[in-house]
Amino acid sequence: MKTTATWRLLGAGLVLLAAPALGHHSHAMFDHTTTVTVSGTVKDVSYRNPHVFLWVDVEGERGIETWSIEMSNIQNMIRRGIGGGTFTVGEQVTVTMNPLLNGNLGGNYVSIIDSDGREYD
Repeated sequence: MKTTATWRLLGAGLVLLAAPALGHHSHAMFDHTTTVTVSGTVKDVSYRNPHVFLWVDVEGERGIETWSIEMSNIQNMIRRGIGGGTFTVGEQVTVTMNPLLNGNLGGNYVSIIDSDGREYD
């Protein structure tokens, strides 16, 4: 018969094993069959896990529209050459993304071209 301490230890181990999976979410909200490209000014950057985000102000039909660009986690972004200071507020960028299925202004990035013409994908 297992002791209470053993059961607690086993339970804690299971929680630790499952913890990384709890933060992950599906990319089903994006249309992976379509790409959209926008050019504009970086409004904000969130360089933290679980996902890096870039907000870009784009001149639209109704004036300035802010697009929310979801990227990968920090480790993947570093491997792609994107660090915490790669994109700065006020910088001009061109972003190609898989758009949100619900029609909101945003998507999952495919590639980004910075103001110096360097492409990150």
